Amino acid sequence: QLQLVESGGGLVQPGGSLRLSCAASGFALDHYSMAWFRQAPGKDRERISCIGRSGNDATYADSVKGRFTVSRNNARNTVYLQMNSLKPEDSGVYTCAAASSTLCAVLQYWGQGTQVTVSS
Repeated sequence: QLQLVESGGGLVQPGGSLRLSCAASGFALDHYSMAWFRQAPGKDRERISCIGRSGNDATYADSVKGRFTVSRNNARNTVYLQMNSLKPEDSGVYTCAAASSTLCAVLQYWGQGTQVTVSS
């Protein structure tokens, strides 16, 4: 079965940090660029990062640039999202997705998402 499973979400205070993981099973992540998305209730889904197949190239949405860092370990078939200096507006469901290009286009596989809540 081909799937992506996110983990690491939870409740954190403003200014705190979380690290999300996205683990693949049934396929090798080294063939794919990987995107992270988030969606808050009542808001559109937002792509917050993309990382290339090798992990050398990464892009970020302006809303998270300087605070979030995406990385990957292809040997472990896992992609990570380190989130620092979290704000309440960062709350939402975070989802990873796999694409066949370095631009994170043609998204082919999606995870179910993990909830992140930033609140005091």
